[in-house]
Amino acid sequence: MARGSSTGNRALVREAAKALDEFKYEIAHELGLQGVDNGYWGEIPARQCGAVGGHMVRKMIEMAEQNLAGRTTR
Repeated sequence: MARGSSTGNRALVREAAKALDEFKYEIAHELGLQGVDNGYWGEIPARQCGAVGGHMVRKMIEMAEQNLAGRTTR
């Protein structure tokens, strides 16, 4: 592990953890993954779990770009 990257797999903003978890399930539903509603992901192949994370990142980048585009420059 590289130095300074001790954050691991946790939210940097504690208050965002619940929203990120809900976002994960929203993306899973968009991708058509069944059986994750109970919180158990053991039956989902790693490739599909990775797809959920990838789609989350894409959507977060899209939201950030929209947020930045809405700002006015001085």
